Amino acid sequence: MNTIQMKKTDQVKNLGSADGGPEGALRATGGAPSVGGSERTEFLPPNPEVSAQQPRRKFTAHYKLRVLKEAESCNEFGQIGQLLRREGLYFSNLTTWRRQLDQGLLNVMSPKKRGRKNQKINPLAQCVAQLEKENRRLEQRLKQAEIIIDAQKKISEILGIRQDNLDLEGSR
Repeated sequence: MNTIQMKKTDQVKNLGSADGGPEGALRATGGAPSVGGSERTEFLPPNPEVSAQQPRRKFTAHYKLRVLKEAESCNEFGQIGQLLRREGLYFSNLTTWRRQLDQGLLNVMSPKKRGRKNQKINPLAQCVAQLEKENRRLEQRLKQAEIIIDAQKKISEILGIRQDNLDLEGSR
């Protein structure tokens, strides 16, 4: 049998004293302190209104695994029923969760770590990065050398110097 816990403010309505006296703590008997005996206390019944539909419960994979482990350890008559009553579950929950465990769905439902995933470091990545950097440096030096060679060709044309024996590109 379930007992309903009520707030003291729902049970007791302090009507206060006629002179608007101080409000004090409730007495151990549940009544408010009286100032000169002129204060009246009235007990109100609890609010019987219940919400139309309870919110749907969600069980974590960790909770399901814990309950299944406890259910497996029950070996005496009535222990599983006691477990189910204590947890507020139905036997069909156990059946469904056992099926999920057999299919491997409970391991999939376990919470995942949020944030960036750790990437595996390729052991050759550092070597590749170093070679790419060296390649860029050499390409830049090559462009610079080609510009210098072109400038030398133009200067030799302007000065009228013959380049037949100096032309290395034609020999390639």
